[in-house]
Amino acid sequence: MRCLPVILCALLLTTACAEPPADKVTSKDSSTMATISKSGYDITPLTADHRQTLSAKLDPKTFEVTQRDGTEPAFCGTLLDNKKDGTYVCVVCGLPLFSSDHKFTSGTGWPSFFCEVDPQHVTRTDDSSHGMVRTEISCVRCGSHLGHVFPDGPPPTGERHCLNSLSLTFLEKGQPVPEASRSIELETAYFAGGCFWGIEHYMQKGVGVVDAESGYMQGVEGPTNYQDVCSGETNHAETVKVVFDPKTISYRELVDAFFRMHDPTEVDRQGPDVGTQYRSGIWTTSSEQEAIARAAIADLEASGTLAGPVATQVEPAEKFHAAERYHQNYVARTGRACHITNPWPANAATSPMH
Repeated sequence: MRCLPVILCALLLTTACAEPPADKVTSKDSSTMATISKSGYDITPLTADHRQTLSAKLDPKTFEVTQRDGTEPAFCGTLLDNKKDGTYVCVVCGLPLFSSDHKFTSGTGWPSFFCEVDPQHVTRTDDSSHGMVRTEISCVRCGSHLGHVFPDGPPPTGERHCLNSLSLTFLEKGQPVPEASRSIELETAYFAGGCFWGIEHYMQKGVGVVDAESGYMQGVEGPTNYQDVCSGETNHAETVKVVFDPKTISYRELVDAFFRMHDPTEVDRQGPDVGTQYRSGIWTTSSEQEAIARAAIADLEASGTLAGPVATQVEPAEKFHAAERYHQNYVARTGRACHITNPWPANAATSPMH
């Protein structure tokens, strides 16, 4: 959709749609794109054949908008004045894109939203057509054209996602959700094994791991921060929250990888880091997770490969407190290694100590 700032919208009411410029550069490298989004949806790019099969089912107007970057006349879209609660999904592949919770009246003549359901579901592309530079937005899964995003929206984002109604299908809240629009059932696991930088970094490399986040757990109630945890007075442990797809990677595989990442025989320390915040622990979310963790410990102790007994604590998970932003993705951002061994067989290298 060739949405323009309000003052220019009327100029395009009868303008024919131009072909997308050949020099578009996407804002995300598709070779590193996650298969599953953080909100739990499969965002694997569809094959060309699959896209062609889906687009062949579209009516001519929808095909023109979604496949050839067309636009619908302002104030004519069927979803412009929709006030119902629900989710707006891609008309081609069904991926959830926008929510009624984020919809607002912009006065431009096209449905407008101040944010996406999940930023990973929408790609942003430089568009220099019509003598100006704008940001085009498309469905990450099938590449269908949606509209443009402008920096003149309301708080909290200050953005206006200007959409074609023809690019979307509305799923009203409470109605059956088609299979193509359903999320994957994900699970969460928590691991503490010394400095969370390395645990987070290597957990992210597990195939089937959707997200890994550094934080603090198993301490006194109430908010906490890095300085409080380092004092040793809160009894929190540096912990990594791991969200994963159990159909791709099992909880036992994560537990086994965790034990390969660190030395589970050390008490209240890991390498050069000393203190209760560096203790080894598995914080479980179910009786099934607890049973699997304890079985893994029993197998490890029976293997005869350890220098001493396993000191890893196994406890029901308490509240997770996300660590400060500067701790997240620390190894990837800084290149600073941590005292962790890469646990995945495909690349079983050992990183140096802090």
